[in-house]
Amino acid sequence: MIKVAATELMKFEGKARPFNSEEEAFQAIRRGEIKPGDVVVIRYEGPKGGPGMPEMLRVTAAIVGAGLGRDVALVTDGRFSGATRGFMVGHVAPEAAVGGPIAVVEDGDRILIDVENGRLDLLVPEEEVKRRLKNWQPPPPRYTRGGLLAKYASLVTSASMGAVTLPRL
Repeated sequence: MIKVAATELMKFEGKARPFNSEEEAFQAIRRGEIKPGDVVVIRYEGPKGGPGMPEMLRVTAAIVGAGLGRDVALVTDGRFSGATRGFMVGHVAPEAAVGGPIAVVEDGDRILIDVENGRLDLLVPEEEVKRRLKNWQPPPPRYTRGGLLAKYASLVTSASMGAVTLPRL
């Protein structure tokens, strides 16, 4: 899902700044580490990784608050709400926690977001992405036992399928 709010941009190409959680990205913005032309990539916040697709409103508000709303894009496997402003791509699927390409984005990779053509492209040779995915290891789940979030993470489908739970058969 691509959201363009409070911006006229229809295309954005920039340098990837990947983070493994919303909190990591938020702290980088607070420290002034995000610059114009960056694409903030927040992964492991999708249905399985979050679990539950937390809303990225805190990060999008921090980007706007830092005066970067027109100059920085955000890509995440998490979600955003109607209050989000700026150039944002959310609900990326497959998500990082299951080995989607967002999992292997590296600092400095080029990313192109093209609203008119509905495209999100990691501008890295396909063979390099395949090599990275082959060597990728998922992080341990945030919740593994004893509660609703662990159960949800183990049964939830992709955001592209509605992030609903399906019983194991």
